[in-house]
Amino acid sequence: MSAGVNFRQTGPQTYGEAADEMLILWSAQGDRRAFDEIVGRHGAFALRVASRVIPDKVIAEDVVQEAMVRAWSQAGRFDPGRAQFRTWLYRIVVNLCIDQRRRIAPDQMPEDYDAIDEGPGAEEMVAVRERDVALRAALGTLPARQRAVLTLVYDEGVSGAEAGRILGLSAKAVERLLARARDHLRERMRPYGGRKE
Repeated sequence: MSAGVNFRQTGPQTYGEAADEMLILWSAQGDRRAFDEIVGRHGAFALRVASRVIPDKVIAEDVVQEAMVRAWSQAGRFDPGRAQFRTWLYRIVVNLCIDQRRRIAPDQMPEDYDAIDEGPGAEEMVAVRERDVALRAALGTLPARQRAVLTLVYDEGVSGAEAGRILGLSAKAVERLLARARDHLRERMRPYGGRKE
């Protein structure tokens, strides 16, 4: 560290005002409060992403915890010249999700339909519920990378380019994964009134 440059915070207000890149630098120097700020900023989004890629909430939480542990232990390896901090962190999360999905077989969706009173609209309610269950099951059969791309782009609003950076893929590869995922879902949903294209 050069003389006259102070990378340490001067008070509690600085944590909240500091850029992610500064916080990760402080974290690499052993500053746990700086890393707590990172977890506060990015933990919810990381959990949303993991929960959509891994349907089991407990496993998704474990994956995010492991991602945060890795980010803390590898903070010194972060290079702001190569990626934004957010991209680096979410790449860790998504890669762990993909690894986890490869280890476990997709769960079968439960057939736990609650009894619906026979009344006006009951058939429509049953049809909607069946379609929702079928969609969740279809999403569960997607390969991990396709589900990760769908989650980042459609659920979280991440651009295709950023999704590519997070996953370590080209923009064209992201487009191909999205197209294959949409084709797969369209085919699986055809019996439930999906478009016939």
